[in-house]
Amino acid sequence: MGRYTGAKGRINRRLAMMVYESAGAIRALERRETPPGMYGRRKKVSTYGAAFAEKQKMKHYYGIREAQLRRYFELARKTKGNTGETLMLLCERRLDNVVRRAGFVHSRPQARQGIVHSHFQLNGRTVSTPSIVVNAGDVITVRNRPNLQNVYRANVESGSLPRCDWISFEPAALKAIVTSLPGSGDISIPVDVGQIVTFMAR
Repeated sequence: MGRYTGAKGRINRRLAMMVYESAGAIRALERRETPPGMYGRRKKVSTYGAAFAEKQKMKHYYGIREAQLRRYFELARKTKGNTGETLMLLCERRLDNVVRRAGFVHSRPQARQGIVHSHFQLNGRTVSTPSIVVNAGDVITVRNRPNLQNVYRANVESGSLPRCDWISFEPAALKAIVTSLPGSGDISIPVDVGQIVTFMAR
């Protein structure tokens, strides 16, 4: 999956969910909630198909490839606790997701692009890897370059900041602090993670 470059509106319609947050993708789902294609009606979905759809929602939402998802799953399975919850929280702690949830940008693809182009610093070091998993106490800032500062300040001022209890955001300083690790109530995507775990454990 990584960076999906296809029609995002089709994915929203196919999965019947606001996976992509761009204006065009949102309008596509609002105009037509039926899946793309000639006949435009939903068929009865098998158990396998339902679980596969949940996995696809997760992959598109977080922008991760199948191999990355498998690595997260294996790590979650080896970690003490609920496998599904651990899997989701690993994805929530990805740097690109934290940048989005803090309010620097309007969508995860924007966050991913900014990180890849080295617009952000993590604990004072410039980073270019969206998949970094953050920890409590980590500090994310925009690099001290006037052009970048102006771009992200405009982003912050033009959008309403989402409430996120585990991230403290300082708009004036363009700084986000991970005050604690997210919990089960902080997962930002409504998926049936039990189906995903069952599907991946096959």
